Amino acid sequence: SRLPAIPEPFPRTFQVTTAETGKKEMSKNTANFVLRFSPGDPPLAAMAAASMSTGFRKKGVSGFSIRSVPDKTLAKGSILEARSTNLSLAMSGTIPIARCIARYSDSMNHSSIGGGKDPAVACEIERIIQFATNELKEEKLDVLKEHLVLLDAHMSYRSVMAGTWQLTIADGVVWETLTKNPDAIKIFSHKKKGLPNLMRWWNLVDSAPQFAQAKSFYKAKLAREMKSNTATKETKTKAKPEKTKKNAGEDAFNIPIQGAKKGQVVTRFPPEPSGYMHIGHAKAALLNDYFAKRWEGKCLLRFDDTNPAKEKQEYVDNIISDLKKLGVKHEPPTCTSDHFETILKYADVMLAEGKAYIDDTPQETMQKERKEGIESASRKLPYEEQKRRWVEMKKGTEYGLKLVMRAKIDMQHGNKCMRDPAMYRCKLEHHHKTGDKYKVYPTYDFACPIVDSVEGVTHALRTVEYKDREQQYNWFINALRIRKPAIWTYSRLNFQYTVLSKRKLKWFVDSKTVEGWNDPRFPTVQGVLRRGLTVAALREFVLSLGASQSENMMSWAKIWAINKKKIDPVAHRFLSISGSSYCKLKITNLATPRPTSIGGVDSIKVQLHPKYKEIGYKSMAVSENLLLDQEDLTRIKDGETVVLMRMGCCTINKIERDSEGKALSATGELALTLSPKDYKNRITWVASSNVPVTTVEFDQLMRKPKLEEGDEFKDWLTPTTRFETKLIGESALKSVKEGQIIQLERRGFFRCDSTWDSKNGLVLFDIPTGKAKSMSSFATKVEVKNN
Repeated sequence: SRLPAIPEPFPRTFQVTTAETGKKEMSKNTANFVLRFSPGDPPLAAMAAASMSTGFRKKGVSGFSIRSVPDKTLAKGSILEARSTNLSLAMSGTIPIARCIARYSDSMNHSSIGGGKDPAVACEIERIIQFATNELKEEKLDVLKEHLVLLDAHMSYRSVMAGTWQLTIADGVVWETLTKNPDAIKIFSHKKKGLPNLMRWWNLVDSAPQFAQAKSFYKAKLAREMKSNTATKETKTKAKPEKTKKNAGEDAFNIPIQGAKKGQVVTRFPPEPSGYMHIGHAKAALLNDYFAKRWEGKCLLRFDDTNPAKEKQEYVDNIISDLKKLGVKHEPPTCTSDHFETILKYADVMLAEGKAYIDDTPQETMQKERKEGIESASRKLPYEEQKRRWVEMKKGTEYGLKLVMRAKIDMQHGNKCMRDPAMYRCKLEHHHKTGDKYKVYPTYDFACPIVDSVEGVTHALRTVEYKDREQQYNWFINALRIRKPAIWTYSRLNFQYTVLSKRKLKWFVDSKTVEGWNDPRFPTVQGVLRRGLTVAALREFVLSLGASQSENMMSWAKIWAINKKKIDPVAHRFLSISGSSYCKLKITNLATPRPTSIGGVDSIKVQLHPKYKEIGYKSMAVSENLLLDQEDLTRIKDGETVVLMRMGCCTINKIERDSEGKALSATGELALTLSPKDYKNRITWVASSNVPVTTVEFDQLMRKPKLEEGDEFKDWLTPTTRFETKLIGESALKSVKEGQIIQLERRGFFRCDSTWDSKNGLVLFDIPTGKAKSMSSFATKVEVKNN
């Protein structure tokens, strides 16, 4: 099957309008590829591949050339468009485009930028590309440095990344990845601790003419961004809490959707109610929601309830609740079970027309026959016997439970999904909606195309795991002679140190390894929201990924970094100290008359956020005896002036210490007339009236970034993933509500899981911020930052 076709096929001679000059240029038959890209997002590796291919074109050779064209109508990304005798395509993504260019160039221009005719070089190129798109995008600097050291060793006796002498798309992909990562460049270009082999290659590639065009467009992009940022700073008059952008990240979906017409697009989100929604489902839901809104159509919510053994009404209710939290607007929910009678009728028709049969082959034997392409003996049985067996299945008899309805397609088909797949199975479990009415249930593969067609779906968006089943989907559509929806495939969302299989997640719940489906260590929507992720950050992250077909292993650091930008401007600030190691500071000049800023009372009025008055104020308790972190007081000298955060300056007169020099207690005087800006030491404190606080940090459930085929996930569990720390917080924390996100100053951001007057006391969950420390395995307490 072809990739999405260009709406109007290219003529043999066509016009290209460059966005920057507006001039029209005529291209002859040889110009049969056009690389269109957003000026704000130039595809560096693809442009480099285009330049490499042009350099190898021989005089008199026709049939292949490529033109790179900036296109301001594209908000983001790039599209390679082609028209030749055998192919009409529109392809997006810089690496897939680079591969496509390399294959055409190698075959028609006799180049080797994709490995040419040498399979060893081609494999080496793919290995380097995979390394660049995974390891070289690592956000932890210490781990990134390890990967760069490996790459430096790889380049010890090489001039180019792969092969012997010629630049290939491997060089282009690595160059693009490093160009967009300033931290990586700093590491390998360091004067004393740099990586010489990698630096030698960098100097070669960075000055190569094949990379000149891509480099110039990238520099222009940076210049525009710098100019835009400068203009923004100049026009910004007052800082305000960040507001969620309505369409943040949505430009990533700027892809060609076949046959889309305004007001007529119908998408669907078809979850199986066998567990709670996880972050991968969130991507699917938001993707379908986005395209429905973009084309002024509608998004259907359909529960694929075809397996009664796994489904519960609890899951249905929570999926609907999670979609509401995500802001997904869908039509009233439907179920595949609403169409069971229709699907049964279609099954009867296929059986009567000889397009299906009832098989009694044991499961293990059936799997072996499908693998080896052997037809079942049941395939050729007469219709009357097939019909009799079908009745046995519908009744749920002992013999019926051994039977399976299979589509009669082709047992020797190269795509094993086409080797007579199952259509119906006999099950006696109670169905959450239809009860015990049915004894046979359709498979998802059979039911999905029927219900998509019946419910009016125009565009079925499916993850790449269903790519092989696309041929099967279309076969059922054609066999039943029903309306055919268009299919678009997008990549699954995968995270490091995370399992997204509902079967595995259910094991964590059933084994009591976690509290439940909303456990803050879980990748479920409810889990990440309970951990402290905001809906705005989750939506922006998912939309920023777009509808790409490229598979990537994502780092949690990115989503938490986005989240920090959302919560930092609005989180209320509070003070706290260690609950296990603290000292008493006696203020000697707090007696009557008290300083004017305190006003002779036991509290002071303080902004909830130091930058934004409009957020409000809190009443902060003060007392003659204050409690400070022992670690803070120990590093202070007698007579030193410090800043008591949110109160003012204080001179520490005398500190009592133990034999090891650790502070035990101190006396001091408030010096509120001094400016806090003149003193560096800022210290958190609480009054004698305070609140006990428990903070909780979580580690990843898995200790391996990516499970390989054959790995048993239970063998890679992190032994301890929950760490509690006791703190003492200021009395204003009594006002914090469950679910509220706050900042304990000098400690980090937290989400309140239970309030101070609840059974478990004030419990705060630590919210990661995307920094390397907070995303790695740890077993430490919540540390105080000395700033």
